[in-house]
Amino acid sequence: MRSRYTAYVLGDLDHLFRTWHPRTRPADLAPDEGLIWTGLEVLGVEEHDADRGEVTFRAHWAWSGQTGALHERSTFVRRTGRWVYLEGETL
Repeated sequence: MRSRYTAYVLGDLDHLFRTWHPRTRPADLAPDEGLIWTGLEVLGVEEHDADRGEVTFRAHWAWSGQTGALHERSTFVRRTGRWVYLEGETL
């Protein structure tokens, strides 16, 4: 989760591509122009089994003079030995 957040902050689209499950990965990973990620809070981690887990987080942002946070429960699965993002539920 932290590496994906950092990739969003730095605009590292290659890392996002590699850490997103191909079944759910969008065709375009380009970030919104002017969106600045300003902080990450990992609120909880739950491992369901050796190959599936969830991370609940709040990622803070600023855009066009507004601020806010994305609050999400993300599902990760292990694919060929590496954790990848499968899907998220906005809370």
